[in-house]
Amino acid sequence: MPWLCIFCVCGCCGPLRPRYKRLVDNIFPEDPKDGLVKSDMEKLTFYAVSAPEKLDRIGEYLAERLSRDVVRHRYGYVVIAMEALDQLLMACHSQSIKPFVESFLHMVAKLLESGEPDLQVLGTNSFVKFANIEEDTPSYHRRYDFFVSQFSAMCHSTHEDSETRNRIRVAGIKGLQGVVRKTVNDELQAIIWEPQHMDKLIPSMLFNMQDNEDSERSGEENPASLAESCFRELLGRAAYGNMNNAVHPVLVHLDNHHLWDPNDFAVSCFRIIMYSIQAQHSHHVIQQVLSHLDTHSKNTPRVRAGIVQVLLETVAIAAKGSIGPTVLEVFNTLLKHLRMSVDFELGDGSRRNSASSHSSTRTKESEERIVQNAIIQTIGFFGGNLPDYQRAEVMMFIMGKVPVYGTPCHTLDTVTSGFKCKTMCAGLPVSFLEPLCSISLMEDSELRQLVLEILHNIIDRHDNRAKLRGIRIIPNVAALKIKREKISKQDVVFMKKHGQQLYRHIYLGCKEDDNVQKNFELLFTALALITIELANEEVVIDLMRLSIALQDMALVNEENMPMFIRCGIMALVAAYLNFLSQMIANPPFCQHVSKVIEMRNLDAPHLLPEHVFREKCVLPDSLDRDDVGLYFQTADLAEALSVPGYNVERLAIPYIPQVTGKHYSVLYK
Repeated sequence: MPWLCIFCVCGCCGPLRPRYKRLVDNIFPEDPKDGLVKSDMEKLTFYAVSAPEKLDRIGEYLAERLSRDVVRHRYGYVVIAMEALDQLLMACHSQSIKPFVESFLHMVAKLLESGEPDLQVLGTNSFVKFANIEEDTPSYHRRYDFFVSQFSAMCHSTHEDSETRNRIRVAGIKGLQGVVRKTVNDELQAIIWEPQHMDKLIPSMLFNMQDNEDSERSGEENPASLAESCFRELLGRAAYGNMNNAVHPVLVHLDNHHLWDPNDFAVSCFRIIMYSIQAQHSHHVIQQVLSHLDTHSKNTPRVRAGIVQVLLETVAIAAKGSIGPTVLEVFNTLLKHLRMSVDFELGDGSRRNSASSHSSTRTKESEERIVQNAIIQTIGFFGGNLPDYQRAEVMMFIMGKVPVYGTPCHTLDTVTSGFKCKTMCAGLPVSFLEPLCSISLMEDSELRQLVLEILHNIIDRHDNRAKLRGIRIIPNVAALKIKREKISKQDVVFMKKHGQQLYRHIYLGCKEDDNVQKNFELLFTALALITIELANEEVVIDLMRLSIALQDMALVNEENMPMFIRCGIMALVAAYLNFLSQMIANPPFCQHVSKVIEMRNLDAPHLLPEHVFREKCVLPDSLDRDDVGLYFQTADLAEALSVPGYNVERLAIPYIPQVTGKHYSVLYK
């Protein structure tokens, strides 16, 4: 009957619907609470694998049903549709899957846009599963801009319910992690590193790391912990050309949220960065922090100090690795900011009488000192891990910059701390030694102390300084267990060329009117270290000549020195000759020194360090030059040293400070 045929063609009979639609419809139960119909899902999966060209239609139809169910709030069926999509994605890996993926991503986007937390979490979980699938070939046309934006927005959820807010944020972080994993594993990796994506992704991680309100949660349920894990993973995947785009948003985030003061979170962030990136990229991070410091050169002292302290953390971690070829540029930037900080401090000091209060000026000055100390500490840590040749370059570089008065010595002290140069020529090149010694003549006792400490840092290669701390008559030098080695030929040559500069530095440094106990202590340590590290028989003679010259200078007093300075010099000579006599283990020498010290204990205790540096030590009006028993005699010293190896004839030649080592060379001829 014709009418029956027409009815069969035009009607809505089930058997005439496309097979893929019937298979899709069958997976949905009448009651969504019953869940996915597993037997029919198996049929749909088998059909999709057998006829992959139908995948795009299956995807389109599922997307159509899902969109309709979302609008109608039939969320049970939405869950079933996404479960089906997940299973199809896991089962199908042919070329034909790409159109299906587009439908899948369209459905995930629908769920993320819905605003319903449950649907957003559902869509995110499906996206994460998809991200872990390795596709056979990359999809050059596919972009994830929407997903980066949407997941980032979820990371910043402000939902009023804390539990829901936590779920959304965790989902957002997982989604971003999925985007990263999906994109860096194929040819699209350059896209995710573009600034427009990093500027959303990185702050989202940092926001959750910073806002750790759910600290009691553990693992993937804690947004802060999960965000840190994702942040580490992202940085670990950063290639050479992507480092700047990854680090710049961190700096911007710290600026926008005022996290440089206090800077605990900033320090934590850069520790994570430095331990996550590949070691050879460390210098990129250092360079960016240095550039950021430049952009904040006029900010408050505490902000600048916060940035510098972050720089210190990066340098401390990178110091043992590859810092790159721009070592001197790093020091140049740091010294520039050190100079600027001192300028700011001095500028504020010159405006003490302005409208600002005296207390506020003091506060600003102390804050600038925080900046300066942070910079100096960073330079020291950085320089302390450089090889000898590079550290010598840095020292000369710093001296060449000649920053504001006093600052180079503070900086050099930190750079030379822990210096273990093999030869003095490497540790004290003439281009560094000469300007350093010239600073030692400045009229500032603290500055002279710093120069001596720098010399100690360089000369002391066996860590003996702690054993020599203070100035005293040491009864048994052997008990100190001094570490030493035989002087090398290179160091013998160094002392022949430059020993006079060291002696002159000590000689002139002794007679400064503003010397305090610490100056004499450091001078004693300098003499002792030269003896330990650089003294052969010829140097010993020179050190004794220097000691007698210092004693004569205090006695004659042509410089009209205060009595404290004269007695301090006498005490220094006694402490040093006592040390020297025991170091060379010469019994007659030791006897002469002990005899003089014994006489002083009886008749002139103010000439010994244990007495003259006491607060209430009574000083005489004059020194009795005729009482020879109180002073060390050249003739007695010469007689004590009249043994092979010592040229006692040279001992009779009075020491005269020499600007260069020419006179010293003549004496050896």
